[in-house]
Amino acid sequence: MRGLIQRVAEAQVHVDGREVGAIGRGLLLLLGVEAGDGPAEVDKLLHKIVNYRVFPDAEGRMNRSLLDVAGGLLVVSQFTLVADTRKGLRPSFSSAAVPAQAEQLYERFLQRAREQHGDVITLASGRFAADMQVSLVNDGPVTFLLESGNDGRQGRA
Repeated sequence: MRGLIQRVAEAQVHVDGREVGAIGRGLLLLLGVEAGDGPAEVDKLLHKIVNYRVFPDAEGRMNRSLLDVAGGLLVVSQFTLVADTRKGLRPSFSSAAVPAQAEQLYERFLQRAREQHGDVITLASGRFAADMQVSLVNDGPVTFLLESGNDGRQGRA
């Protein structure tokens, strides 16, 4: 499971011209689900995202988490995030989860975020598999790719 987080001053997602999710200060999460991902990867990635220290403290250092600043989390499904781009000039999506599995884990991610952190953060989301328009004001810019790792590859969260 991969999550691309961007620290934002604000972010919104629209479907068919209508806003379906918006946040102020916080994180925009583009969430990609890989084949083989399951509930353990959801929990691991969620924990890392809400606790990842990307917000400045009083000295301006990235030392505060989303939970520390009680910010917003806008979650947008993005299967292209798990594309294999190492060869050729066309991405391969063979490592992406099938849509039914990806949607189930996307919804689980949202549910777990609400259950565990809904009293601290503002949670918003896009719509799974929809053609979405995402707009944001990237704060920094600050962008990180986080991975839960379901196969033991190096560099996973």
